[in-house]
Amino acid sequence: MSRFFVPPEAVKGSSIVIGGKEAHHILDVMRLKVSDTVVTFDGTGKEYKGVIREVSRNSLTVEIKDVRIPAGGESGRITLLQAMPKKEKMDYIVEKATELGVHAIVPVITARTIPDWSESKKKAQSERWAKIAREAAKQCSRLDIPTIAPISDFADSIKTYADFDMKMIAVLNDETVSVKSAMAGFTTGKIAIAIGPEGDFTAEEVSMAKDCGFKPISLGSRVLKSDTAGLALLAILNYELSN
Repeated sequence: MSRFFVPPEAVKGSSIVIGGKEAHHILDVMRLKVSDTVVTFDGTGKEYKGVIREVSRNSLTVEIKDVRIPAGGESGRITLLQAMPKKEKMDYIVEKATELGVHAIVPVITARTIPDWSESKKKAQSERWAKIAREAAKQCSRLDIPTIAPISDFADSIKTYADFDMKMIAVLNDETVSVKSAMAGFTTGKIAIAIGPEGDFTAEEVSMAKDCGFKPISLGSRVLKSDTAGLALLAILNYELSN
């Protein structure tokens, strides 16, 4: 069954009022009608199963029959600090990181970041990535949507996450440990992972991260591209956290 996104404010008591593109998708693309069942989610962790009760030209009203809320809290929530890659590779990272369960994505500008980002472009891209994350969450049946933070400087970002319970930075040219070793003894809490650009983080950036408690880790003997490394680490962490 298809799932549709509704903003939290669309939920009004025991009903959901759906308009805009989602209403068009439900009524004109999926051809659903009164008495048909629909499943929606609001991006905060709640999923609603209901029945269409009213239909107008541009909207519909759904009567909520069941609400699903996942168990669990902050444990294992992963924030990805991703150095900005070239071209549209960030679109791919956002989509696949959403599928892999990332809690938040922080696009960061590092010393070796190649694209030049104006303030207007930063805002437009952040909105684009939020939409990509929302669509990916719909597709993979997530109940929540990853937060896409504003594009920021790497030095500022690592300070923001210094109080997280586990922090890792993937590097090529430093004394590193395996992900398994870095996770030894970790049982619960929030995780931050930092992925560098093509050419890796500078020595100064690694030093700053270490000062904020980030552990330098290796992702193996092969040199992974920036848009592969974060996804590989998310997959590894999913495995480690499930065992």
